[in-house]
Amino acid sequence: MALRAPSSSSLALLARLTGPTTTQTQARTFASSAALSAKSTKAKLRDDHADVPRYPYGPSLWYKQSNHGLYGGARIQFGNNVAKKSELKTRRQWRPNIQRKTLFSRALNRGVRVRVASRVLRTIDKVGGLDEYLLGEKSARIKELGMGGWLLRWRLMQTDRVKKRYALQREQLGLPRDSLFDEQTRGMSGEKVSEEEMAEQVKYYDSMLEKEDSVLLSEGTQEAVVEEAIKAEGSAKAAPKVVT
Repeated sequence: MALRAPSSSSLALLARLTGPTTTQTQARTFASSAALSAKSTKAKLRDDHADVPRYPYGPSLWYKQSNHGLYGGARIQFGNNVAKKSELKTRRQWRPNIQRKTLFSRALNRGVRVRVASRVLRTIDKVGGLDEYLLGEKSARIKELGMGGWLLRWRLMQTDRVKKRYALQREQLGLPRDSLFDEQTRGMSGEKVSEEEMAEQVKYYDSMLEKEDSVLLSEGTQEAVVEEAIKAEGSAKAAPKVVT
């Protein structure tokens, strides 16, 4: 019996199976650029306050979002909804009413984009603006500012308007005006710095504010925003109470 010659397809398959194997390398990666490094909440807070005077009350450990805005001590709360008929409990949570607003600062002569609670908006309207809220002297106000408000407070205290205000207060109290300037020549870390070094630190902080693209709000628009927040808070108070 005569043997049939192998076909061309069989010879090609045999050559692929018996031939040396080669590894194919990918010509290009899936991403055309390097991955962006994202900071955690703790790392961002550490870098933002690296050169700022130490906040006496420390960062918030339970509701960490409040470290980057004017939350006024508000944080998430947990409780239960209780049915009237069956008295069955359903777990629920209450989140604070946080909004992103651009508030005008007279000392900086610009709008500052911040995350602010509706209750803090009402307080800002009562005291007469963002500057008066941040420059409050009572311990309760300092504690209410949080880490974010403490950073803004330091920046306001480097402006000429606030320096003149404090100098006038010292003069009215019978204290020398010159001693004030010794306190203001200390940098963000509490070290003695020159006017040029202080200007560089202020310029660095202003560049951080410029990262947020914002539109300046007039004082009339700010009042409308505050009235809207008060109405929203009033409607929340008018809701039926929840039994826990």
